[in-house]
Amino acid sequence: MFGIGMQELIIIAIIALIIVGPKKLPDLAKSLGKGFNEFKKATEGITEDLKDALKDDEKPKNDDGWKDSLLMKKPAAEETKADSSDNIPPKQ
Repeated sequence: MFGIGMQELIIIAIIALIIVGPKKLPDLAKSLGKGFNEFKKATEGITEDLKDALKDDEKPKNDDGWKDSLLMKKPAAEETKADSSDNIPPKQ
């Protein structure tokens, strides 16, 4: 647990007891526990969202819609130029 041994935890508990006092220490521990629990839930939610996003990215994409979209089509003027240039015989 974070590389903290039992001796360090006892020292931290004694310092907290001295600073906060014996009456408020249980309330402090309770609020810290709730805070850590909320933090854990938030990080789990974020990791689930990231996993879902990665799964969506890994799915094969169907690009047939893009081929027919207006973004991928050439303007009509360019298509007529390309069609007319195809009919010209090559120079020798």
